[in-house]
Amino acid sequence: MKNVLMLFLALAVSLGVMAQSDQKVAEQKKLNVLVFSKTAGYRHTSIPAGIKAITTLAQQKGWVVTATEDATLFTDEFLSRFDVCVFLNPTMKVLDASGEKAFETFIKSGKGFVGIHASADCEYDWKWYGDLNGAFFKTHPPYQLATINIENTNHPAMKPFVGMKTFTIEDEWYSYKENPRGKVTVLATLDESSIKKLPKDDTWKMGDHPVIWYHEFEGARSFYTVFGHGDTSFENEKIQQHLFYAIEWAGKRIDL
Repeated sequence: MKNVLMLFLALAVSLGVMAQSDQKVAEQKKLNVLVFSKTAGYRHTSIPAGIKAITTLAQQKGWVVTATEDATLFTDEFLSRFDVCVFLNPTMKVLDASGEKAFETFIKSGKGFVGIHASADCEYDWKWYGDLNGAFFKTHPPYQLATINIENTNHPAMKPFVGMKTFTIEDEWYSYKENPRGKVTVLATLDESSIKKLPKDDTWKMGDHPVIWYHEFEGARSFYTVFGHGDTSFENEKIQQHLFYAIEWAGKRIDL
């Protein structure tokens, strides 16, 4: 009886150690996400909705999210804590030279980047950043309901659109200074014929008009999506899942 009791106690201790070990592994695997939304130009009123959407995903998926607009935090030490950095609607010049250098180090260390909407509308004098994001913003027609053509659903971020040829929602449909196709893998394009509220000129037209893409860049995974001008995008379930899978992929929790 004594031997059985000792065996039981030993087993209980062993299971306890295993449980603690499993818990530590789970904690180590938590995705650490930095959401950066500093603006030095136009400020999107949807930023709080974007932070809320990502924070809600974090609570559901076990991520650790830090949201900031403090560019002075961009140091090697601070950024090393994170697996992926989300640029949520930043505009114009948001980082100084030391911040840029630290962010380059972060990316080159194999971490991840997700650019949301106006991530294309900042740091115009920093070519490296434009290459990371994939393209710089040029112009846009008025905010309106429009349709994107689903071109490729092989990327995890396109899972919400599997089986769909098109997706229609209200947003601000950016065009870009250069077509990124050829440098990135395009996942969706704007159906320019669906634009009904037309501006005074046609400078927004690209013909081939990518709006969602990804690529590998200097050891990091980079993803860009046009969605995010208004609260509507961040409240849409498909776009929430779109962002979830984009962040998971950029953070190397899932692969293609």
